Amino acid sequence: MVQDLPEALRPWRNRPVSWENRTPTGLYRLNAKGAYLYHPNNGSVGYDHPVGQVQFGLGCITSYRVENDPARKAVFLQRAKAQADRLIEKRVEARGAWYFPYGFDFRHEVHGGVDYKAPWYSGMAQGEAISLFVQLAQLDGVTEAERTLYMTAAHGAFSSLLRGDNGVPWCVNKDRAGYLWIQEYPFKAAGTGDYTYNGMVFAMFGLWDYYQATGNELAAQLYDGACTTMARHFPLLRNTRGISYYCQTHRITTDSYHPHHIVLWRQLHWQTNSVVFANQMDLLIDDFPPYVLPAGAAIAIAKGTHTLYKIAAKPDGSYDKNLAAPDKVLSTKKVTFAKATGAPVSMRRRIKGAGIWYQISAGAYKGYWIGEAFPNVFLRGEYLPTDYRVQRTLTFRTNTDIVAYRFGTNGAVGTTRNLKYATATTAAFDRRSIVNGRAMCRISAGELAGYWVPANQVIADGA
Repeated sequence: MVQDLPEALRPWRNRPVSWENRTPTGLYRLNAKGAYLYHPNNGSVGYDHPVGQVQFGLGCITSYRVENDPARKAVFLQRAKAQADRLIEKRVEARGAWYFPYGFDFRHEVHGGVDYKAPWYSGMAQGEAISLFVQLAQLDGVTEAERTLYMTAAHGAFSSLLRGDNGVPWCVNKDRAGYLWIQEYPFKAAGTGDYTYNGMVFAMFGLWDYYQATGNELAAQLYDGACTTMARHFPLLRNTRGISYYCQTHRITTDSYHPHHIVLWRQLHWQTNSVVFANQMDLLIDDFPPYVLPAGAAIAIAKGTHTLYKIAAKPDGSYDKNLAAPDKVLSTKKVTFAKATGAPVSMRRRIKGAGIWYQISAGAYKGYWIGEAFPNVFLRGEYLPTDYRVQRTLTFRTNTDIVAYRFGTNGAVGTTRNLKYATATTAAFDRRSIVNGRAMCRISAGELAGYWVPANQVIADGA
């Protein structure tokens, strides 16, 4: 684990609660003490939902840290303490540990085996609760008595991650190959569960927080073992050129969780400085890039003939798994441009069974899609940037003509360098982005510092 991680890169700092959402409504509502309760089907009865309570509390802590208005800071702190106090009040002490029960029955409609009668327990909630208690105890707005209470709760929650599947409740096990798992959805039989990827990584953040606060060597060992599991099982999470899998047991792709996997792997890289996680994150980005485009995004289109497509998707263009044939081509149109042109676009994403396409958002071809193919069709400027905590190493492909680029504003090419190496030659790089429609790496040292090279013409970290 990295010991000097900057504040902004630490767990949960990227998920603040906005002032407008300080009092949720709908499925999640606050009780009289400010605790978050879950109302199934938006009914009148509220139940404890530990992950919902923890994540709301952690979001309030993040907002508390950056809020300048004293009155608002006080509200965020009260909300965070209300979630922690509710968890402590409703805890179940068993096997020398604290467990936080879900108060409602739950059956997953798609994932067989995720079928619980209340109370039930989740390793995701157990690990995240550690983060809530530790981070709350570190705030300047809590009293010494509260600090002691919250660290006692953190110790109790941490103990639950030291209890295996040879008793109940349980949420931690080793698989048949000896790899450590923190189960978001542990099943009734020992060693069985959903083997959910995102839930385990979120729980790992609790181990990271706990070690930073206590120096507990067991926490470091558990975190290290969990990292080993995630690195080793990444090929089962990954779905090449598609949406990653939600869990190991069911291997169902879930488009809403793929962006979470990218963010979580980025955080694992930050927390460990491991280039293994950095490379794996790169693959997830290339497999199925996040949908979000910057305001005013526009593509360049070269002169000549191009094919435009209408496809089966959601109204906004995003992937719709509920369709009989998601991303099916509904119609095509060939258009010819006498000179280079451009078009505004609202989405860039991978189309199932095809490449990366753009959805045109205005003009005569609004609603049509066009495929990305540099230099004929590409998004102008830099997109999906990732900065690395440690400099990575690229190796130029031998006997290959490579053009290195130095860019100006909005992706405009400034200068270029033609490269060709007969023997393996390396360079350090500190940033990877989509620049003018291509994945590219920015060299950070040596005579090529500041130049970008196409990622498909180099080997990153020897992988």
